[in-house]
Amino acid sequence: MIETLRNAWKIKELRKKLLFTLFILAIYRFGAQVLVPFINQEALDEFKKQFSDGTGLGGTALGLVNMMSGGAFSSASIFSLSIQPYINASIIMNLLTVGIPALERLQKEGGEEGRKKIAAITRYATVVLGLLLGFGNYVLLRNYGVVDSGQFIEGLVIVLTLAAGASFIMWLGEQITEFGVGNGISIILFASIVSRGPDMVQGVIAMAQLNQWIELVCIFVVILLAVTFVVYITQAERRIPIQYSKRMVGRKLYGGQSTFLPLKVNMSGVMPIIFASSIVSFPATIASFAASDPNSNIVSRFFGPGSWPYAAVYLLLIIAFSYFYQAIQFNPVEIANNLKNNGGFVPGFRPGKPTSDFIRKVLNRITLFGALFLGVIAVMPIIMSGVLTVPALAMGGTSLLIVVGVALETVRAIESQMMMRHYKGFLE
Repeated sequence: MIETLRNAWKIKELRKKLLFTLFILAIYRFGAQVLVPFINQEALDEFKKQFSDGTGLGGTALGLVNMMSGGAFSSASIFSLSIQPYINASIIMNLLTVGIPALERLQKEGGEEGRKKIAAITRYATVVLGLLLGFGNYVLLRNYGVVDSGQFIEGLVIVLTLAAGASFIMWLGEQITEFGVGNGISIILFASIVSRGPDMVQGVIAMAQLNQWIELVCIFVVILLAVTFVVYITQAERRIPIQYSKRMVGRKLYGGQSTFLPLKVNMSGVMPIIFASSIVSFPATIASFAASDPNSNIVSRFFGPGSWPYAAVYLLLIIAFSYFYQAIQFNPVEIANNLKNNGGFVPGFRPGKPTSDFIRKVLNRITLFGALFLGVIAVMPIIMSGVLTVPALAMGGTSLLIVVGVALETVRAIESQMMMRHYKGFLE
């Protein structure tokens, strides 16, 4: 990874993209320090203490939200909502694309114009969800006394500010995707989690001072195993052999070569973890908005990151989203038809439906394997956090998976751009 970044820095075009990405991230981190108006500073300091460790709100799903926002949520920042509205809007649009034929045709047959329309709908959905989540965040701040007054104008200003912050983050992510390196939303999420590094180091120092050496060793072992497995699964692929038959075109003989069809074991990357964490944290997040209600504490404990129901639902959602992304990204029928039209076939299988059935069978198997590995790695820290009574470990596992996954995806994006540049230079 370091060698790839060093080589990319030597190329002027990629160096500009890297600097532009860092500039956008600097703007994002600066905005994460700007507070919304009408805040009671003393109450805000008490509110922050709720997230200082694995207890209080830090032990609920809001702790995960705070981690994914880089601490902006607990600081009542204008970027408190972070990328949550955009992620939820993307989930909704992907589900609607599968369920509504008109949107499915727009995505598959609309070409570039169709993708632009779907992206525009996703942006509008992000704004709407930003308003809804902004109102929920305002209610939470008011319940904890962070907002002094409950006047309508003040509440409206806070909600609009939070929604505008979420929309601005979405725009920043799009700028990184277009003019920077990697996926902009993933890069912003990566920066948010990495910015919590000093707090994690302080937590390790605190555990060392309390002589919790067994817990520390277990944590480092889990981190090492998680990183190893994530890298292994991300790089692993199943190669289906493809043979092209010979054919005459004019007086020349074409075809006859052998190749393969690569199928990634983890085709959807880190997105199932991001989507699953957003969905599974929803009940406890809503319950935390009504902190005065006794039933809200029951829901928060039941669906907190360290609870067994949370782990079970989290695992199932990761598997479900892995299959969902595989279904919308890879169409075995289309691949089989393309092979048939170009004179290609899988040895041992007839072109057409038998080939598509075989590809679908292989795809389902490797997706299950990758989803189970990804789910087990994500749930393992949650289980260990309950055994070792270290609640923060549950969220640390999720953040580690996201960081490693996004880092690998970004390095691959940089390498592909370097390769394209070399090909371009050769052709010119």
